[in-house]
Amino acid sequence: MRLGVLVFGILACSGAVSGGAKERMTLKVSPLVAFAPANLVVRATVEADADNRAMTIIAESQDFYRSSEIQLNGDHAPRTNTFEFRSLPPGTYYVRATLIGTDNEPRATVRQQVSVVSNGAGH
Repeated sequence: MRLGVLVFGILACSGAVSGGAKERMTLKVSPLVAFAPANLVVRATVEADADNRAMTIIAESQDFYRSSEIQLNGDHAPRTNTFEFRSLPPGTYYVRATLIGTDNEPRATVRQQVSVVSNGAGH
């Protein structure tokens, strides 16, 4: 019993430290499953940092690609940025957000998978 509590405590502490320390950016896409033509709302949240210069959001499937980029004003930029991708055709999409730093190199990349299914109309 004590060993289980000890292991749980160690895992809880290590998860909290590593999870919070490494997350410069988080990504939330909704809906995760939609009928085509789909509108996706993407919310990217970044930690305030003077080195943040830009953010790129990409929605990509085997047959489709769309991207958007915004400039960030370091630690004065909004923490949450919202993007909308409209009228996406059917497919499995990988939505990827990349945070770019002052050296024009990626500082963080996160991604999420989304499914857009055919609505069956007209087929």
